[in-house]
Amino acid sequence: MRTSKFNSNFLWGGALSANQSEGYWKAGGRGPSNIDFIPIGERRNAIKLGEMSPYPTNPTDYFPSRDGIGFYNSYKEDIQLLKEMGLKIFRTSISWSRLFPNGDEEQANQEGLNFYHNLFNECKKNGIELLVTLAHFDVPMGLVDKYGSWRNSKMITFFERYSRTCFEEFGEYVKYWITFNEINIILHSPFSGAGLTFQEGENKNQTIYQAAHHMLLASALAVKYAHSLDHNLKIGCMIAGGAFYPYSCDPKDVFQALKDDQENTFFTDIQVRGYYPSYSKRIFEEKGVNINISEEDKEILKNTVDFVSFSYYASRCSTSSYENKEMNSGNVVKSIKNPFLETSDWGWVIDPLGLRITMNQIYDRYQKPLFIVENGLGAFDELVDNEVDDDYRIDYMQRHIEAMEDGVRDGVELMGYISWGIIDLISASTGEMSKRYGMVYVDLEDDGKGSGSRIKKKSYYWYKNLIMNNSSLQ
Repeated sequence: MRTSKFNSNFLWGGALSANQSEGYWKAGGRGPSNIDFIPIGERRNAIKLGEMSPYPTNPTDYFPSRDGIGFYNSYKEDIQLLKEMGLKIFRTSISWSRLFPNGDEEQANQEGLNFYHNLFNECKKNGIELLVTLAHFDVPMGLVDKYGSWRNSKMITFFERYSRTCFEEFGEYVKYWITFNEINIILHSPFSGAGLTFQEGENKNQTIYQAAHHMLLASALAVKYAHSLDHNLKIGCMIAGGAFYPYSCDPKDVFQALKDDQENTFFTDIQVRGYYPSYSKRIFEEKGVNINISEEDKEILKNTVDFVSFSYYASRCSTSSYENKEMNSGNVVKSIKNPFLETSDWGWVIDPLGLRITMNQIYDRYQKPLFIVENGLGAFDELVDNEVDDDYRIDYMQRHIEAMEDGVRDGVELMGYISWGIIDLISASTGEMSKRYGMVYVDLEDDGKGSGSRIKKKSYYWYKNLIMNNSSLQ
Protein backbone atom coordinates (compact mmCIF):
# COMPACT_ATOMS: atom_id res chain seq x y z
CA MET A 1 0.00 0.00 0.00
CA ARG A 2 1.43 3.30 -1.09
CA THR A 3 1.26 6.31 1.24
CA SER A 4 1.74 10.01 0.64
CA LYS A 5 2.58 13.11 2.60
CA PHE A 6 1.25 16.54 1.71
CA ASN A 7 1.85 19.80 3.53
CA SER A 8 -0.40 20.44 6.50
CA ASN A 9 -1.84 23.46 4.69
CA PHE A 10 -2.75 21.41 1.60
CA LEU A 11 -6.40 22.09 0.79
CA TRP A 12 -8.39 18.86 0.53
CA GLY A 13 -11.86 19.72 -0.71
CA GLY A 14 -15.04 19.03 -2.57
CA ALA A 15 -17.10 21.02 -5.03
CA LEU A 16 -20.62 21.83 -6.14
CA SER A 17 -21.89 24.57 -8.46
CA ALA A 18 -24.92 26.77 -7.93
CA ASN A 19 -26.59 25.84 -11.21
CA GLN A 20 -26.25 22.08 -10.62
CA SER A 21 -27.16 21.98 -6.96
CA GLU A 22 -29.20 24.92 -5.64
CA GLY A 23 -32.51 24.47 -7.43
CA TYR A 24 -35.35 26.77 -6.31
CA TRP A 25 -34.78 28.68 -9.53
CA LYS A 26 -37.32 31.42 -8.78
CA ALA A 27 -36.92 31.59 -5.00
CA GLY A 28 -35.80 34.75 -3.26
CA GLY A 29 -36.22 36.92 -6.35
CA ARG A 30 -33.78 34.93 -8.48
CA GLY A 31 -34.02 35.48 -12.23
CA PRO A 32 -33.62 32.77 -14.90
CA SER A 33 -30.16 31.70 -16.07
CA ASN A 34 -29.00 30.20 -19.35
CA ILE A 35 -28.62 26.78 -17.69
CA ASP A 36 -32.29 26.87 -16.64
CA PHE A 37 -33.20 26.58 -20.33
CA ILE A 38 -31.12 23.52 -21.19
CA PRO A 39 -33.42 20.47 -21.02
CA ILE A 40 -32.47 16.86 -20.55
CA GLY A 41 -33.04 14.78 -23.66
CA GLU A 42 -32.57 14.97 -27.41
CA ARG A 43 -32.50 18.80 -27.74
CA ARG A 44 -29.89 19.25 -25.01
CA ASN A 45 -26.70 19.12 -27.07
CA ALA A 46 -27.99 21.34 -29.88
CA ILE A 47 -28.98 24.02 -27.34
CA LYS A 48 -25.69 23.70 -25.43
CA LEU A 49 -23.75 24.13 -28.67
CA GLY A 50 -25.70 27.26 -29.58
CA GLU A 51 -27.08 25.57 -32.70
CA MET A 52 -30.70 25.74 -31.51
CA SER A 53 -32.53 28.48 -29.65
CA PRO A 54 -33.80 27.49 -26.20
CA TYR A 55 -37.08 29.18 -27.17
CA PRO A 56 -39.82 28.17 -27.32
CA THR A 57 -39.60 25.64 -24.54
CA ASN A 58 -41.43 22.37 -25.00
CA PRO A 59 -44.16 21.69 -22.38
CA THR A 60 -42.86 18.14 -22.05
CA ASP A 61 -39.26 19.23 -21.43
CA TYR A 62 -37.67 18.73 -18.03
CA PHE A 63 -35.03 21.28 -17.02
CA PRO A 64 -32.96 19.58 -14.29
CA SER A 65 -31.03 22.65 -13.15
CA ARG A 66 -34.26 24.31 -12.08
CA ASP A 67 -34.55 21.72 -9.32
CA GLY A 68 -30.93 20.73 -8.74
CA ILE A 69 -30.56 18.78 -5.51
CA GLY A 70 -32.32 21.39 -3.38
CA PHE A 71 -29.08 22.76 -1.91
CA TYR A 72 -30.72 26.20 -1.60
CA ASN A 73 -32.88 24.77 1.16
CA SER A 74 -30.66 21.98 2.51
CA TYR A 75 -27.29 23.73 2.70
CA LYS A 76 -27.03 23.61 6.48
CA GLU A 77 -27.43 19.84 6.57
CA ASP A 78 -25.11 19.42 3.59
CA ILE A 79 -22.39 21.57 5.16
CA GLN A 80 -22.59 19.36 8.25
CA LEU A 81 -21.89 16.34 6.07
CA LEU A 82 -18.84 18.11 4.65
CA LYS A 83 -17.66 19.10 8.12
CA GLU A 84 -17.96 15.53 9.35
CA MET A 85 -15.94 14.42 6.33
CA GLY A 86 -13.19 16.78 7.46
CA LEU A 87 -13.24 18.92 4.31
CA LYS A 88 -10.73 21.76 4.46
CA ILE A 89 -12.16 23.72 1.53
CA PHE A 90 -15.53 23.80 -0.21
CA ARG A 91 -15.77 25.04 -3.76
CA THR A 92 -19.10 26.45 -4.89
CA SER A 93 -20.35 29.26 -7.12
CA ILE A 94 -22.65 32.24 -6.84
CA SER A 95 -25.70 32.35 -9.06
CA TRP A 96 -25.33 35.66 -10.93
CA SER A 97 -29.09 35.90 -11.45
CA ARG A 98 -29.75 35.35 -7.75
CA LEU A 99 -27.93 38.62 -7.08
CA PHE A 100 -28.91 40.46 -10.28
CA PRO A 101 -32.11 38.80 -11.57
CA ASN A 102 -31.95 40.38 -15.03
CA GLY A 103 -28.23 41.03 -14.94
CA ASP A 104 -28.30 44.77 -15.67
CA GLU A 105 -29.78 46.13 -12.42
CA GLU A 106 -27.95 48.90 -10.59
CA GLN A 107 -28.46 47.31 -7.17
CA ALA A 108 -28.20 43.69 -6.06
CA ASN A 109 -31.17 41.67 -4.87
CA GLN A 110 -31.04 41.68 -1.06
CA GLU A 111 -32.62 38.24 -0.68
CA GLY A 112 -29.88 36.80 -2.86
CA LEU A 113 -27.19 38.55 -0.84
CA ASN A 114 -28.75 37.20 2.36
CA PHE A 115 -28.66 33.63 1.06
CA TYR A 116 -24.94 33.70 0.30
CA HIS A 117 -24.13 35.51 3.53
CA ASN A 118 -25.90 32.70 5.37
CA LEU A 119 -24.27 29.94 3.30
CA PHE A 120 -20.75 31.32 3.62
CA ASN A 121 -21.19 32.06 7.30
CA GLU A 122 -22.30 28.46 7.82
CA CYS A 123 -19.05 27.29 6.22
CA LYS A 124 -17.04 29.69 8.37
CA LYS A 125 -18.76 28.49 11.56
CA ASN A 126 -17.84 24.93 10.66
CA GLY A 127 -14.20 25.72 9.91
CA ILE A 128 -14.42 25.17 6.15
CA GLU A 129 -12.45 27.44 3.81
CA LEU A 130 -14.19 28.62 0.63
CA LEU A 131 -13.25 28.77 -3.05
CA VAL A 132 -15.98 30.61 -4.96
CA THR A 133 -16.49 30.82 -8.72
CA LEU A 134 -18.18 33.98 -9.98
CA ALA A 135 -19.49 32.54 -13.24
CA HIS A 136 -19.88 28.78 -13.37
CA PHE A 137 -21.67 28.23 -16.71
CA ASP A 138 -24.06 30.93 -15.58
CA VAL A 139 -25.38 33.99 -17.45
CA PRO A 140 -28.66 35.73 -16.53
CA MET A 141 -31.13 35.12 -19.35
CA GLY A 142 -32.02 38.81 -19.16
CA LEU A 143 -28.54 39.53 -20.53
CA VAL A 144 -28.82 36.78 -23.13
CA ASP A 145 -32.17 38.02 -24.42
CA LYS A 146 -31.50 41.76 -24.26
CA TYR A 147 -27.82 42.02 -25.17
CA GLY A 148 -26.87 38.73 -26.86
CA SER A 149 -24.76 37.72 -23.87
CA TRP A 150 -20.96 37.99 -24.08
CA ARG A 151 -20.94 38.96 -27.76
CA ASN A 152 -21.86 42.43 -26.44
CA SER A 153 -19.18 44.58 -24.79
CA LYS A 154 -21.77 45.96 -22.34
CA MET A 155 -21.43 42.64 -20.53
CA ILE A 156 -18.09 43.83 -19.18
CA THR A 157 -19.80 46.57 -17.18
CA PHE A 158 -22.48 44.21 -15.87
CA PHE A 159 -19.93 41.60 -14.78
CA GLU A 160 -17.73 44.25 -13.20
CA ARG A 161 -20.69 45.44 -11.10
CA TYR A 162 -21.52 41.85 -10.16
CA SER A 163 -17.93 40.89 -9.25
CA ARG A 164 -17.40 44.05 -7.19
CA THR A 165 -20.58 43.31 -5.27
CA CYS A 166 -19.36 39.78 -4.53
CA PHE A 167 -15.93 40.89 -3.34
CA GLU A 168 -17.38 43.64 -1.16
CA GLU A 169 -20.17 41.52 0.32
CA PHE A 170 -18.39 38.20 0.77
CA GLY A 171 -14.69 39.02 0.97
CA GLU A 172 -14.77 38.51 4.74
CA TYR A 173 -15.70 34.84 4.16
CA VAL A 174 -13.95 34.01 0.90
CA LYS A 175 -10.21 34.22 0.30
CA TYR A 176 -9.99 32.20 -2.93
CA TRP A 177 -11.92 33.12 -6.07
CA ILE A 178 -12.19 31.97 -9.69
CA THR A 179 -13.61 34.39 -12.25
CA PHE A 180 -14.88 31.96 -14.93
CA ASN A 181 -15.32 28.22 -14.69
CA GLU A 182 -13.54 26.36 -17.49
CA ILE A 183 -13.36 29.46 -19.69
CA ASN A 184 -12.10 27.39 -22.64
CA ILE A 185 -15.42 25.51 -22.83
CA ILE A 186 -16.80 28.51 -24.74
CA LEU A 187 -15.01 26.92 -27.73
CA HIS A 188 -16.86 23.64 -27.35
CA SER A 189 -20.23 24.42 -25.76
CA PRO A 190 -20.96 28.11 -26.40
CA PHE A 191 -24.47 28.40 -24.91
CA SER A 192 -23.80 26.55 -21.67
CA GLY A 193 -20.34 28.14 -21.42
CA ALA A 194 -21.25 31.72 -22.30
CA GLY A 195 -24.94 32.04 -23.24
CA LEU A 196 -24.23 32.22 -26.99
CA THR A 197 -26.76 31.11 -29.61
CA PHE A 198 -25.81 31.60 -33.26
CA GLN A 199 -27.84 33.01 -36.13
CA GLU A 200 -27.82 31.46 -39.59
CA GLY A 201 -24.79 32.63 -41.57
CA GLU A 202 -23.02 34.02 -38.51
CA ASN A 203 -19.26 33.56 -38.27
CA LYS A 204 -19.25 31.40 -35.14
CA ASN A 205 -15.52 31.66 -34.57
CA GLN A 206 -15.63 35.45 -34.75
CA THR A 207 -18.48 35.57 -32.23
CA ILE A 208 -16.84 33.09 -29.87
CA TYR A 209 -13.44 34.79 -29.76
CA GLN A 210 -15.00 38.27 -29.54
CA ALA A 211 -17.15 37.07 -26.64
CA ALA A 212 -14.10 35.49 -25.01
CA HIS A 213 -12.22 38.78 -25.36
CA HIS A 214 -15.00 40.51 -23.44
CA MET A 215 -14.85 37.78 -20.77
CA LEU A 216 -11.10 38.18 -20.48
CA LEU A 217 -11.42 41.92 -19.97
CA ALA A 218 -14.16 41.37 -17.39
CA SER A 219 -11.97 38.84 -15.60
CA ALA A 220 -8.98 41.19 -15.55
CA LEU A 221 -11.08 44.04 -14.17
CA ALA A 222 -12.36 41.72 -11.44
CA VAL A 223 -8.77 40.81 -10.54
CA LYS A 224 -7.80 44.48 -10.47
CA TYR A 225 -10.65 45.45 -8.15
CA ALA A 226 -10.18 42.48 -5.80
CA HIS A 227 -6.50 43.27 -5.38
CA SER A 228 -7.26 46.94 -4.72
CA LEU A 229 -9.93 46.01 -2.18
CA ASP A 230 -7.93 43.45 -0.21
CA HIS A 231 -4.46 42.22 -1.07
CA ASN A 232 -5.20 38.97 0.79
CA LEU A 233 -7.80 37.93 -1.79
CA LYS A 234 -6.42 35.36 -4.24
CA ILE A 235 -7.99 35.30 -7.71
CA GLY A 236 -7.48 32.45 -10.13
CA CYS A 237 -8.37 31.44 -13.66
CA MET A 238 -9.60 28.01 -14.70
CA ILE A 239 -9.63 25.75 -17.73
CA ALA A 240 -10.94 22.30 -18.53
CA GLY A 241 -7.54 20.62 -18.35
CA GLY A 242 -6.13 17.50 -19.91
CA ALA A 243 -3.01 16.74 -21.92
CA PHE A 244 -3.26 16.22 -25.69
CA TYR A 245 -1.36 13.16 -26.89
CA PRO A 246 -0.35 12.72 -30.54
CA TYR A 247 -2.29 9.75 -31.92
CA SER A 248 0.96 8.55 -33.55
CA CYS A 249 4.57 9.64 -33.96
CA ASP A 250 3.71 11.09 -37.37
CA PRO A 251 5.01 14.70 -37.14
CA LYS A 252 1.61 15.89 -38.41
CA ASP A 253 -0.10 14.31 -35.39
CA VAL A 254 2.55 15.74 -33.07
CA PHE A 255 2.02 19.22 -34.46
CA GLN A 256 -1.77 18.86 -34.21
CA ALA A 257 -1.39 17.93 -30.54
CA LEU A 258 0.69 21.08 -30.03
CA LYS A 259 -1.96 23.21 -31.74
CA ASP A 260 -4.75 21.61 -29.70
CA ASP A 261 -2.84 22.28 -26.50
CA GLN A 262 -2.33 25.92 -27.50
CA GLU A 263 -6.02 26.31 -28.21
CA ASN A 264 -6.87 24.73 -24.86
CA THR A 265 -4.62 27.06 -22.87
CA PHE A 266 -5.18 30.11 -25.09
CA PHE A 267 -7.26 32.09 -22.60
CA THR A 268 -5.15 31.07 -19.62
CA ASP A 269 -2.06 32.34 -21.43
CA ILE A 270 -3.71 35.76 -21.44
CA GLN A 271 -5.01 35.62 -17.87
CA VAL A 272 -1.62 34.57 -16.50
CA ARG A 273 0.76 36.53 -18.73
CA GLY A 274 -1.36 39.61 -19.39
CA TYR A 275 -1.26 39.65 -23.19
CA TYR A 276 -2.34 37.67 -26.23
CA PRO A 277 0.16 34.92 -27.15
CA SER A 278 2.18 35.12 -30.34
CA TYR A 279 0.40 32.10 -31.81
CA SER A 280 -2.96 33.91 -31.58
CA LYS A 281 -2.20 35.52 -34.96
CA ARG A 282 -2.12 32.10 -36.64
CA ILE A 283 -5.26 30.92 -34.86
CA PHE A 284 -7.19 34.04 -35.87
CA GLU A 285 -6.02 33.77 -39.47
CA GLU A 286 -7.00 30.09 -39.69
CA LYS A 287 -10.42 30.73 -38.17
CA GLY A 288 -11.23 33.97 -39.98
CA VAL A 289 -11.29 36.01 -36.78
CA ASN A 290 -10.50 39.70 -36.36
CA ILE A 291 -10.43 41.04 -32.79
CA ASN A 292 -9.83 44.73 -32.24
CA ILE A 293 -7.63 44.91 -29.16
CA SER A 294 -7.29 48.53 -28.09
CA GLU A 295 -4.43 50.03 -26.07
CA GLU A 296 -6.86 50.35 -23.16
CA ASP A 297 -7.66 46.63 -23.49
CA LYS A 298 -3.97 45.80 -23.36
CA GLU A 299 -3.57 47.75 -20.12
CA ILE A 300 -6.59 46.03 -18.54
CA LEU A 301 -5.30 42.56 -19.44
CA LYS A 302 -2.11 43.22 -17.47
CA ASN A 303 -4.09 42.52 -14.29
CA THR A 304 -3.08 38.88 -14.03
CA VAL A 305 -4.28 36.07 -11.77
CA ASP A 306 -2.63 34.71 -8.63
CA PHE A 307 -3.06 31.02 -9.36
CA VAL A 308 -4.06 28.65 -12.15
CA SER A 309 -6.84 26.16 -11.50
CA PHE A 310 -8.08 23.40 -13.72
CA SER A 311 -10.42 20.46 -13.89
CA TYR A 312 -9.03 17.08 -14.82
CA TYR A 313 -11.14 14.15 -15.91
CA ALA A 314 -9.37 12.79 -18.96
CA SER A 315 -6.56 13.20 -21.45
CA ARG A 316 -7.19 13.64 -25.18
CA CYS A 317 -5.76 12.25 -28.45
CA SER A 318 -4.97 14.51 -31.42
CA THR A 319 -4.60 13.63 -35.08
CA SER A 320 -4.14 15.50 -38.34
CA SER A 321 -6.74 13.26 -40.00
CA TYR A 322 -9.89 11.78 -38.48
CA GLU A 323 -10.47 9.44 -41.41
CA ASN A 324 -10.96 5.79 -40.36
CA LYS A 325 -10.40 6.60 -36.70
CA GLU A 326 -12.84 6.04 -33.85
CA MET A 327 -13.90 9.13 -31.91
CA ASN A 328 -14.09 9.15 -28.15
CA SER A 329 -17.76 9.28 -27.20
CA GLY A 330 -17.30 11.04 -23.88
CA ASN A 331 -16.00 14.56 -23.30
CA VAL A 332 -17.20 17.62 -25.16
CA VAL A 333 -13.58 18.27 -26.22
CA LYS A 334 -12.93 16.49 -29.52
CA SER A 335 -10.65 13.48 -29.21
CA ILE A 336 -9.68 10.26 -30.97
CA LYS A 337 -10.22 7.11 -28.90
CA ASN A 338 -7.01 6.13 -27.09
CA PRO A 339 -6.56 2.34 -27.40
CA PHE A 340 -4.30 2.23 -24.33
CA LEU A 341 -6.87 3.56 -21.85
CA GLU A 342 -10.02 2.23 -20.21
CA THR A 343 -13.20 4.31 -20.17
CA SER A 344 -15.92 5.17 -17.66
CA ASP A 345 -19.63 4.33 -17.93
CA TRP A 346 -20.01 7.49 -20.02
CA GLY A 347 -17.05 6.93 -22.33
CA TRP A 348 -14.58 9.24 -20.61
CA VAL A 349 -11.04 7.84 -20.67
CA ILE A 350 -9.48 7.09 -17.28
CA ASP A 351 -5.87 8.25 -17.26
CA PRO A 352 -4.28 8.95 -13.85
CA LEU A 353 -0.82 9.45 -15.37
CA GLY A 354 -2.41 12.10 -17.59
CA LEU A 355 -3.02 14.17 -14.47
CA ARG A 356 0.69 14.15 -13.64
CA ILE A 357 1.51 15.04 -17.24
CA THR A 358 -1.06 17.86 -17.22
CA MET A 359 0.27 19.24 -13.93
CA ASN A 360 3.81 19.33 -15.29
CA GLN A 361 2.78 20.91 -18.58
CA ILE A 362 0.74 23.68 -16.98
CA TYR A 363 3.28 24.43 -14.26
CA ASP A 364 6.18 24.48 -16.71
CA ARG A 365 4.14 26.87 -18.85
CA TYR A 366 3.23 29.38 -16.14
CA GLN A 367 5.31 28.84 -12.97
CA LYS A 368 2.28 29.86 -10.94
CA PRO A 369 0.67 27.90 -8.09
CA LEU A 370 -1.75 25.30 -9.42
CA PHE A 371 -5.06 24.15 -7.94
CA ILE A 372 -6.89 20.99 -9.02
CA VAL A 373 -10.46 22.18 -8.50
CA GLU A 374 -12.36 19.33 -10.18
CA ASN A 375 -11.58 15.64 -10.44
CA GLY A 376 -13.94 12.72 -10.12
CA LEU A 377 -15.69 9.75 -11.67
CA GLY A 378 -19.19 9.91 -13.10
CA ALA A 379 -20.65 6.43 -12.65
CA PHE A 380 -23.81 4.41 -12.13
CA ASP A 381 -24.16 3.90 -8.38
CA GLU A 382 -26.40 1.18 -7.01
CA LEU A 383 -28.15 1.76 -3.69
CA VAL A 384 -28.51 -1.57 -1.88
CA ASP A 385 -29.85 -1.76 1.67
CA ASN A 386 -29.29 1.98 2.00
CA GLU A 387 -25.60 1.64 1.14
CA VAL A 388 -23.45 2.38 -1.93
CA ASP A 389 -20.37 0.22 -2.32
CA ASP A 390 -18.39 2.38 -4.78
CA ASP A 391 -14.95 0.76 -4.74
CA TYR A 392 -14.53 1.85 -8.38
CA ARG A 393 -14.67 5.48 -7.28
CA ILE A 394 -12.17 4.87 -4.49
CA ASP A 395 -9.85 3.18 -6.98
CA TYR A 396 -10.21 6.10 -9.42
CA MET A 397 -9.48 8.70 -6.76
CA GLN A 398 -6.62 6.76 -5.22
CA ARG A 399 -4.84 6.40 -8.56
CA HIS A 400 -5.34 10.07 -9.41
CA ILE A 401 -4.18 11.26 -6.00
CA GLU A 402 -1.08 9.08 -6.29
CA ALA A 403 -0.39 10.66 -9.70
CA MET A 404 -0.95 14.06 -8.12
CA GLU A 405 1.63 13.24 -5.46
CA ASP A 406 4.10 12.31 -8.21
CA GLY A 407 3.43 15.69 -9.82
CA VAL A 408 4.27 17.43 -6.55
CA ARG A 409 7.47 15.40 -6.32
CA ASP A 410 8.27 16.60 -9.83
CA GLY A 411 8.38 20.11 -8.39
CA VAL A 412 4.86 21.32 -9.15
CA GLU A 413 3.56 23.87 -6.64
CA LEU A 414 0.05 22.63 -5.81
CA MET A 415 -2.41 24.39 -3.51
CA GLY A 416 -4.97 21.63 -3.15
CA TYR A 417 -7.19 18.92 -4.56
CA ILE A 418 -10.97 19.28 -4.87
CA SER A 419 -13.20 16.35 -5.71
CA TRP A 420 -16.00 17.24 -8.12
CA GLY A 421 -19.62 16.72 -7.15
CA ILE A 422 -18.78 15.87 -3.54
CA ILE A 423 -22.54 15.42 -3.14
CA ASP A 424 -24.39 13.92 -6.13
CA LEU A 425 -25.64 16.68 -8.42
CA ILE A 426 -26.99 17.32 -11.92
CA SER A 427 -24.45 16.39 -14.58
CA ALA A 428 -23.42 19.42 -16.65
CA SER A 429 -22.75 17.30 -19.72
CA THR A 430 -25.89 15.15 -19.80
CA GLY A 431 -28.29 16.68 -17.28
CA GLU A 432 -28.64 13.29 -15.59
CA MET A 433 -28.70 12.49 -11.89
CA SER A 434 -27.77 8.91 -12.75
CA LYS A 435 -24.30 10.12 -13.75
CA ARG A 436 -23.17 10.34 -10.16
CA TYR A 437 -19.90 11.87 -8.99
CA GLY A 438 -20.52 12.29 -5.29
CA MET A 439 -19.38 10.60 -2.14
CA VAL A 440 -22.82 11.38 -0.76
CA TYR A 441 -25.73 9.72 -2.57
CA VAL A 442 -28.78 11.89 -3.30
CA ASP A 443 -32.07 10.03 -3.72
CA LEU A 444 -33.21 11.67 -6.96
CA GLU A 445 -33.71 10.27 -10.46
CA ASP A 446 -33.16 11.77 -13.91
CA ASP A 447 -36.74 13.06 -13.97
CA GLY A 448 -36.32 14.82 -10.62
CA LYS A 449 -38.40 12.33 -8.66
CA GLY A 450 -37.22 11.03 -5.32
CA SER A 451 -36.95 11.92 -1.66
CA GLY A 452 -33.74 13.96 -1.99
CA SER A 453 -32.35 12.23 1.10
CA ARG A 454 -28.57 12.04 1.54
CA ILE A 455 -26.73 8.73 2.10
CA LYS A 456 -22.99 8.41 2.72
CA LYS A 457 -21.23 6.14 0.23
CA LYS A 458 -18.25 3.92 1.01
CA SER A 459 -16.03 6.54 -0.64
CA TYR A 460 -17.24 9.11 1.90
CA TYR A 461 -15.49 7.25 4.72
CA TRP A 462 -12.42 6.60 2.57
CA TYR A 463 -12.00 10.31 1.77
CA LYS A 464 -12.66 11.24 5.39
CA ASN A 465 -9.85 8.91 6.45
CA LEU A 466 -7.54 10.30 3.77
CA ILE A 467 -8.10 13.88 4.88
CA MET A 468 -7.77 12.98 8.55
CA ASN A 469 -4.43 11.25 8.04
CA ASN A 470 -3.37 13.62 5.24
CA SER A 471 -1.43 10.71 3.83
CA SER A 472 -3.07 7.31 3.93
CA LEU A 473 -4.59 6.08 0.70
CA GLN A 474 -6.61 3.19 2.12
